[in-house]
Amino acid sequence: MDYHNPVLLKESVEGLQIKPDGIYVDVTFGGGGHSKEILKHLGPSGKLFAFDQDQDALLNTIDDDRFTLINENFRHVRRFLRFYGAKQVDGVLADFGVSSHQFDVAQRGFSTRFEADLDMRMNQEDKVSAYHVINEYEDEEIKRVLFEYGELRQAPAMAKAIVESRRDGVLKTSEQLKTALDKFLNHQKENKVLAQIYQAIRIEVNQEIEALKEFLQQTPEILVKGGRLSMISYHSLEDRLVKRFVRNGLFEGEPERDVFGNFEVPLKKVGGLIVPTSEEIKINNRARSAKLRIAEKL
Repeated sequence: MDYHNPVLLKESVEGLQIKPDGIYVDVTFGGGGHSKEILKHLGPSGKLFAFDQDQDALLNTIDDDRFTLINENFRHVRRFLRFYGAKQVDGVLADFGVSSHQFDVAQRGFSTRFEADLDMRMNQEDKVSAYHVINEYEDEEIKRVLFEYGELRQAPAMAKAIVESRRDGVLKTSEQLKTALDKFLNHQKENKVLAQIYQAIRIEVNQEIEALKEFLQQTPEILVKGGRLSMISYHSLEDRLVKRFVRNGLFEGEPERDVFGNFEVPLKKVGGLIVPTSEEIKINNRARSAKLRIAEKL
């Protein structure tokens, strides 16, 4: 089993416009596919740092003097780059999706395909798991998670059903969760609805939206002028944040304008939206929802 089949590999790495002697960062190392491709474009004096909070990813480390793998969440990118003496870099690549490995290892609890304990932690040392969200969150909190992160219109009723099911004992496994929500899982749309539920819980467990915002806010500071950002998103919540931040440096609202109506932004978009080809989707079905956006530091 491949650990992770990198999505939009050629396009995302080309978007960095790699300089052979530059310093680059892959903030979502995973199976190392994007990192290996970046290293192919670097010369002897080039440098690549990679981040991954998942202990399993450390087994994929690359034996190369130009490469450093940092076992941390990318929300801490600026701090750890400074620790390693890299205040600014020439390019950053981010693939925000869950790795194939995380989906395919049943006991991690990420996939709707397997019966497993409710977990979904990307960093297996984190205290909060899916079990905690499902069994300890109040009704209103569960409703918020399902509505905000799963975009589920039936979130209030689903949250109520989960809380009512807990009265008969804790919900420990994915099958127990499915049973609690059975009336919302009609056969035609079961997989889609389950995917939305799992996505919502996973985002909450791993604080994915907060981490993404913190990462994006640091990118103008860690990039040199002309440095590139290459970012792959997989759902609308991520993509909207990326798109808005590149456009005006904010996640909501509008930037302040001068008397002439102009405003300054730290980044500018490069080209348009890039999506996988039909050929890539045939080879790797998980690429079907990927969206690549490239930006440059002004």
